[in-house]
Amino acid sequence: MAETRTEALHRNAEGLDIQAPEAILASLADAQVEAAKAVRNAIPSIARAAGIIAHRLNSGGKLAYAAAGSSGLMALADALELPGTFGIKRDRIAILIAGGHEAFRALAGGPEDDTEEAATAVANAGIGKGDCLIAISASGTTPYAVRAIEEAALRGAATIGIANNRDSALLRQAETAILLETPPEVIAGSTRMGAGTAQKIALNMLSTLTAVHLGHVHDGYMVNLMADNIKLRDRAARIVAAISGRGKDEAASLLEKSGGAVKTAILLAAGADSADAAQKILEEAGHKLRPALSALGHDPEKWKPLFGKDHARTKK
Repeated sequence: MAETRTEALHRNAEGLDIQAPEAILASLADAQVEAAKAVRNAIPSIARAAGIIAHRLNSGGKLAYAAAGSSGLMALADALELPGTFGIKRDRIAILIAGGHEAFRALAGGPEDDTEEAATAVANAGIGKGDCLIAISASGTTPYAVRAIEEAALRGAATIGIANNRDSALLRQAETAILLETPPEVIAGSTRMGAGTAQKIALNMLSTLTAVHLGHVHDGYMVNLMADNIKLRDRAARIVAAISGRGKDEAASLLEKSGGAVKTAILLAAGADSADAAQKILEEAGHKLRPALSALGHDPEKWKPLFGKDHARTKK
């Protein structure tokens, strides 16, 4: 088997084990920075993928992640945070990791070769037409990830592949291929390092842009967050206050009237007659706050100076 980029020896690896601790750490840090920079070249493909995911979710479909090993952990971290950060319902997200729940206790290597488990996981998650599956593999050859993407495609799902090696099987199988061409690892083959960093960044970018498309972000605020603890309830109130220009106490009161829905609370501040009326306006606006504000007679470009910051400064 030909040596791949993720298995090659890094230029700074020779004599690594006899270098000073600070020199070793400097090499590791520099390699992480190099890996992060590699994501920039993938921006066009990440943008395409986000559009596809948003379309599928907006049409009632599901989003699945499939991976093994450290790539599975990157997928898990991204997927688990979508409900709390962007309010995407948990039953619309599937996480398929080689080894199943046992992988959360012991990340064994064997399950990544189990192609039958991958096919069964896709089937059990109900992935099919109208859904989207993202498969992640640093090498791009992990049997579990490749089989998952094949099975999802057979069932009519849109497929996105993320890998760190060019011309790999995973990228060839995917409808939308995202190549993260990271440099060789300082510890050859230890893709939990640079390759994993690039995967985490790419997944963060992918899910965030998807959320923007879905209307879950407004002026950099997460306006569809699920406020289910003290910190997030406080954040929700601050978001309503910042966008509407109301005081924090009034924002908290509006959130109570809206049942905790940030967008609804903002529309109440903007003049909606009731939470139900605000919800109807949101639905007609595709759940996007900016056109919903326009429907209430507010110029989105003038919203902040007229009703927001200036209003907030004049309140006692």
